Amino acid sequence: MKDFVEELQWRGMIHNIMPGTGEQLKKGMQTAYVGIDPTADSLHIGHLVSIMIMAHFQACGHRPLIVVGGATGMIGDPSFKSAERVLLTPEIINHNLQCIKKQVSKFLNFDENTENHAQILNNYDWTKQWSFIDFIREIGKHITVNYMMAKDSVKKRIETGISFTEFSYQLLQGYDYFYLYQNYDCRLQLGGSDQWGNITTGTELIKRMADGEAYAITCPLITKADGKKFGKTEKGNVWLDREKTSPYQFYQFWLNLSDDDAKRFIRIFTLKTQDEILALESEHDKQPEARLLQKELAKDITIRVHSEEDYNNAIEASQILFGKGTKETLSRLDEMTFLSVFEGVPQFKVSKSDIEAGIPIIDLLATHTQILSSKGEVRRELKGNSLSINKEKIGEDYITNNDSILNNKYILVQKGKKNYFIIVAE
Repeated sequence: MKDFVEELQWRGMIHNIMPGTGEQLKKGMQTAYVGIDPTADSLHIGHLVSIMIMAHFQACGHRPLIVVGGATGMIGDPSFKSAERVLLTPEIINHNLQCIKKQVSKFLNFDENTENHAQILNNYDWTKQWSFIDFIREIGKHITVNYMMAKDSVKKRIETGISFTEFSYQLLQGYDYFYLYQNYDCRLQLGGSDQWGNITTGTELIKRMADGEAYAITCPLITKADGKKFGKTEKGNVWLDREKTSPYQFYQFWLNLSDDDAKRFIRIFTLKTQDEILALESEHDKQPEARLLQKELAKDITIRVHSEEDYNNAIEASQILFGKGTKETLSRLDEMTFLSVFEGVPQFKVSKSDIEAGIPIIDLLATHTQILSSKGEVRRELKGNSLSINKEKIGEDYITNNDSILNNKYILVQKGKKNYFIIVAE
């Protein structure tokens, strides 16, 4: 059995660790949990830090629990937030729960025939039985207001104001830990560094209510080398759901990391061994422009989140802009990937029925779209053999037809090597 603490240390994934944690983990198979609030119907790659910690935990022979906060998600964690969150309805939370379960299953082994199989739990299942009065009598009396006020996550909100609802969050999360300690022999909670206050409230409850010992490890909040929030792009979060972030966009995010980020993230987001990673880094440093680390990381995580087919399609799509694409390649792209590849390319609308009826190429580019300024310019470009439709070179006799339209909607026009235009058939 690999040493979990040592595994996290060389991967750069420990921010805080409670004394005695390492010793407890050496006593044999242990159970730990991380919590995820179901604030959306998909995880984004910021959540992957917690999920990968649990993947490493399971790979070290221990049993992971994922607690999706059906109860706490109705309140919202105030930790280092500047304003109160919008509260979610039970119906929305239940839908989000089902989506998250499906995504987490790609990272952890849930086979019940395996001794250390993972489980997904919903904290609403053990919280719904409590009335408000019973909870504050039986649980709330064990934690003082002074103790709760001392948490950094609370202190940072005092000046702007914090509702009792959010203030009570740490008590609910603390009770989760106590419940799992009693019912699942869970003695370790893992999470981001911003969760330290909530986690230690749980260890305090276990100590006061059960005279028990429980432990905690937090990992650093991940940012990129430029200081920007990890997983954020100009468009927002990078999601695991293909409908929110296409596999091509997902692959490109990892492929475009800086060398420094790739060296850090390949440790966190893959299960590759230390020797494997050091060998990859050595090869990468010999020829950094080949971006070996980025390619290995992008491959590993894209296949895990999506599939090997999606990974291969993402590579094909990536090559289109570098002149390696064909009409056949283009035709295999779904609409979302097609638009992702050619993001920012000028678009022109033309009647679909006119395209199917047949438009001479000179009229298409100079009259119907103004992609080129005049018929004379179109003729000059055609004479220079620099115009392509859907990655196929064309001549002056080219006339559009139904076969010209990709995905029943688009025509890709290319002038030279780098100038692209999209005709939208309406």
